[in-house]
Amino acid sequence: MNDQADLRFKNDEPRIHPTSELKGCRLGRHVAIGERVVLREVAVGDYSYFERHSEAIYTTIGKFCSIAANTRINALDHPMERLTTHKVSYRPNEYFRYLGVDGEFRERRRARPVSIGHDVWIGHGAVVMPGVSVGNGAVIGANAVVTRDIAPFEVFVGVPAKRLKMRFPAEIIVRIEALAWWDWPAERLFEAIPDMQTLPIEAFLDRWG
Repeated sequence: MNDQADLRFKNDEPRIHPTSELKGCRLGRHVAIGERVVLREVAVGDYSYFERHSEAIYTTIGKFCSIAANTRINALDHPMERLTTHKVSYRPNEYFRYLGVDGEFRERRRARPVSIGHDVWIGHGAVVMPGVSVGNGAVIGANAVVTRDIAPFEVFVGVPAKRLKMRFPAEIIVRIEALAWWDWPAERLFEAIPDMQTLPIEAFLDRWG
Protein backbone atom coordinates (compact mmCIF):
# COMPACT_ATOMS: atom_id res chain seq x y z
CA MET A 1 0.00 0.00 0.00
CA ASN A 2 2.81 2.42 0.81
CA ASP A 3 4.43 1.82 -2.58
CA GLN A 4 1.15 2.55 -4.32
CA ALA A 5 0.66 5.75 -2.30
CA ASP A 6 4.16 6.94 -3.21
CA LEU A 7 3.30 6.75 -6.92
CA ARG A 8 1.12 9.82 -6.45
CA PHE A 9 4.15 12.01 -5.92
CA LYS A 10 6.85 13.06 -8.37
CA ASN A 11 10.49 13.62 -7.53
CA ASP A 12 10.69 16.73 -5.36
CA GLU A 13 14.22 17.77 -6.32
CA PRO A 14 14.51 21.32 -7.75
CA ARG A 15 14.58 21.60 -11.55
CA ILE A 16 17.20 24.09 -12.73
CA HIS A 17 17.60 24.99 -16.40
CA PRO A 18 21.22 24.54 -17.51
CA THR A 19 21.41 28.15 -18.75
CA SER A 20 20.47 29.65 -15.38
CA GLU A 21 23.03 31.09 -12.94
CA LEU A 22 22.65 30.63 -9.18
CA LYS A 23 25.03 31.71 -6.44
CA GLY A 24 24.50 31.32 -2.70
CA CYS A 25 20.89 30.17 -3.11
CA ARG A 26 18.64 27.77 -1.17
CA LEU A 27 15.89 25.97 -3.10
CA GLY A 28 12.94 24.10 -1.63
CA ARG A 29 11.10 21.05 -2.91
CA HIS A 30 9.69 21.11 -6.44
CA VAL A 31 11.22 24.52 -7.18
CA ALA A 32 11.65 25.21 -10.91
CA ILE A 33 14.20 27.70 -12.27
CA GLY A 34 13.70 28.59 -15.92
CA GLU A 35 15.90 29.53 -18.84
CA ARG A 36 18.57 32.20 -18.21
CA VAL A 37 17.33 33.03 -14.72
CA VAL A 38 19.97 34.71 -12.54
CA LEU A 39 19.70 34.39 -8.74
CA ARG A 40 22.15 35.68 -6.13
CA GLU A 41 21.67 34.93 -2.42
CA VAL A 42 18.02 34.00 -2.85
CA ALA A 43 15.99 31.51 -0.80
CA VAL A 44 13.09 29.98 -2.75
CA GLY A 45 10.31 28.09 -0.96
CA ASP A 46 8.68 24.79 -1.94
CA TYR A 47 6.81 24.66 -5.28
CA SER A 48 7.75 28.21 -6.28
CA TYR A 49 9.03 28.82 -9.79
CA PHE A 50 10.83 31.42 -11.90
CA GLU A 51 10.03 31.71 -15.59
CA ARG A 52 12.69 32.59 -18.16
CA HIS A 53 15.00 35.62 -18.05
CA SER A 54 14.12 36.65 -14.50
CA GLU A 55 16.58 37.94 -11.90
CA ALA A 56 16.62 38.25 -8.12
CA ILE A 57 19.18 39.09 -5.47
CA TYR A 58 19.11 39.31 -1.64
CA THR A 59 15.55 37.96 -1.49
CA THR A 60 13.49 35.45 0.47
CA ILE A 61 10.60 33.90 -1.46
CA GLY A 62 7.85 31.83 0.13
CA LYS A 63 6.13 28.68 -1.08
CA PHE A 64 3.89 28.37 -4.16
CA CYS A 65 5.02 31.65 -5.72
CA SER A 66 4.54 32.16 -9.47
CA ILE A 67 7.18 34.47 -10.90
CA ALA A 68 6.71 35.32 -14.56
CA ALA A 69 9.32 35.95 -17.25
CA ASN A 70 11.54 39.05 -17.33
CA THR A 71 10.87 40.01 -13.72
CA ARG A 72 13.44 41.67 -11.48
CA ILE A 73 13.23 41.21 -7.72
CA ASN A 74 15.37 43.61 -5.70
CA ALA A 75 16.52 45.94 -8.46
CA LEU A 76 19.61 47.22 -6.70
CA ASP A 77 20.33 50.91 -6.40
CA HIS A 78 23.43 52.84 -7.46
CA PRO A 79 25.37 55.37 -5.34
CA MET A 80 23.82 58.63 -6.55
CA GLU A 81 25.68 60.58 -3.88
CA ARG A 82 29.05 59.72 -5.44
CA LEU A 83 30.76 61.42 -8.36
CA THR A 84 29.46 58.62 -10.60
CA THR A 85 26.67 56.09 -10.34
CA HIS A 86 28.70 53.70 -12.50
CA LYS A 87 30.01 50.47 -10.97
CA VAL A 88 33.57 51.64 -11.57
CA SER A 89 33.36 53.15 -8.07
CA TYR A 90 32.12 50.04 -6.26
CA ARG A 91 33.37 47.20 -8.48
CA PRO A 92 36.61 48.63 -9.87
CA ASN A 93 38.10 45.13 -9.96
CA GLU A 94 36.23 44.58 -13.23
CA TYR A 95 38.43 47.22 -14.86
CA PHE A 96 41.62 47.53 -12.81
CA ARG A 97 44.03 45.35 -10.90
CA TYR A 98 44.73 45.97 -7.20
CA LEU A 99 41.36 47.67 -6.58
CA GLY A 100 38.80 45.40 -4.90
CA VAL A 101 35.03 45.35 -4.50
CA ASP A 102 33.64 48.09 -2.26
CA GLY A 103 32.51 45.87 0.62
CA GLU A 104 30.74 48.67 2.46
CA PHE A 105 28.52 49.45 -0.53
CA ARG A 106 27.78 45.75 -1.05
CA GLU A 107 26.67 45.46 2.59
CA ARG A 108 24.50 48.54 2.13
CA ARG A 109 22.70 46.69 -0.63
CA ARG A 110 22.44 43.48 1.41
CA ALA A 111 20.87 45.47 4.25
CA ARG A 112 17.77 46.09 2.09
CA PRO A 113 16.53 42.59 1.23
CA VAL A 114 13.18 41.82 -0.36
CA SER A 115 10.71 39.49 1.33
CA ILE A 116 8.02 37.70 -0.71
CA GLY A 117 5.32 35.74 1.12
CA HIS A 118 3.57 32.52 0.12
CA ASP A 119 1.33 32.13 -2.96
CA VAL A 120 2.45 35.42 -4.53
CA TRP A 121 2.00 35.94 -8.27
CA ILE A 122 4.45 38.37 -9.88
CA GLY A 123 3.46 39.27 -13.43
CA HIS A 124 5.57 39.51 -16.57
CA GLY A 125 8.24 42.19 -16.47
CA ALA A 126 7.45 43.42 -12.97
CA VAL A 127 10.17 45.05 -10.86
CA VAL A 128 10.34 44.91 -7.06
CA MET A 129 12.61 47.56 -5.54
CA PRO A 130 14.98 47.07 -2.58
CA GLY A 131 13.59 46.67 0.92
CA VAL A 132 10.03 45.83 -0.16
CA SER A 133 7.92 43.24 1.67
CA VAL A 134 5.10 41.45 -0.18
CA GLY A 135 2.46 39.62 1.85
CA ASN A 136 0.94 36.19 1.32
CA GLY A 137 -1.45 35.81 -1.58
CA ALA A 138 -0.58 39.15 -3.20
CA VAL A 139 -0.61 39.77 -6.95
CA ILE A 140 1.72 42.14 -8.81
CA GLY A 141 0.59 43.10 -12.30
CA ALA A 142 2.66 42.88 -15.46
CA ASN A 143 5.31 45.60 -15.81
CA ALA A 144 4.49 47.06 -12.39
CA VAL A 145 7.26 48.79 -10.42
CA VAL A 146 6.80 48.08 -6.73
CA THR A 147 8.32 50.72 -4.48
CA ARG A 148 6.46 50.04 -1.22
CA ASP A 149 5.19 47.15 0.86
CA ILE A 150 2.19 45.13 -0.31
CA ALA A 151 -0.18 43.67 2.27
CA PRO A 152 -1.48 40.08 2.07
CA PHE A 153 -3.89 39.47 -0.84
CA GLU A 154 -3.56 42.97 -2.29
CA VAL A 155 -3.43 43.35 -6.08
CA PHE A 156 -0.92 46.01 -7.17
CA VAL A 157 -0.52 47.38 -10.71
CA GLY A 158 1.12 50.31 -12.46
CA VAL A 159 4.22 52.50 -12.30
CA PRO A 160 4.74 53.14 -9.50
CA ALA A 161 2.53 50.26 -8.41
CA LYS A 162 -0.63 51.09 -6.49
CA ARG A 163 -3.37 48.96 -5.00
CA LEU A 164 -6.05 48.01 -7.50
CA LYS A 165 -8.18 45.82 -5.24
CA MET A 166 -8.14 42.98 -2.73
CA ARG A 167 -8.34 39.40 -3.98
CA PHE A 168 -10.94 38.49 -1.35
CA PRO A 169 -13.04 40.13 1.37
CA ALA A 170 -11.31 40.61 4.72
CA GLU A 171 -13.12 37.73 6.43
CA ILE A 172 -12.03 35.30 3.69
CA ILE A 173 -8.43 36.51 3.92
CA VAL A 174 -8.40 35.85 7.66
CA ARG A 175 -9.64 32.30 7.07
CA ILE A 176 -7.07 31.61 4.34
CA GLU A 177 -4.22 32.90 6.50
CA ALA A 178 -5.41 30.72 9.37
CA LEU A 179 -5.65 27.71 7.05
CA ALA A 180 -2.00 28.20 5.95
CA TRP A 181 -2.53 25.63 3.20
CA TRP A 182 0.98 26.31 1.85
CA ASP A 183 2.34 24.42 4.86
CA TRP A 184 0.24 21.31 4.27
CA PRO A 185 2.01 18.00 3.62
CA ALA A 186 1.91 16.63 0.09
CA GLU A 187 -0.68 14.01 1.05
CA ARG A 188 -3.19 16.65 2.17
CA LEU A 189 -2.51 18.83 -0.87
CA PHE A 190 -3.10 15.86 -3.16
CA GLU A 191 -6.52 15.28 -1.62
CA ALA A 192 -7.49 18.98 -1.63
CA ILE A 193 -6.56 19.90 -5.20
CA PRO A 194 -9.81 18.64 -6.81
CA ASP A 195 -11.75 20.87 -4.40
CA MET A 196 -9.43 23.82 -5.19
CA GLN A 197 -10.43 23.34 -8.82
CA THR A 198 -14.19 23.12 -8.36
CA LEU A 199 -15.39 24.65 -5.08
CA PRO A 200 -16.09 28.34 -4.46
CA ILE A 201 -13.59 29.74 -1.99
CA GLU A 202 -16.09 29.82 0.89
CA ALA A 203 -17.08 26.22 0.32
CA PHE A 204 -13.46 25.15 0.14
CA LEU A 205 -12.70 26.86 3.46
CA ASP A 206 -15.78 25.29 5.05
CA ARG A 207 -14.66 21.82 3.96
CA TRP A 208 -10.94 22.12 4.69
CA GLY A 209 -10.77 24.71 7.45
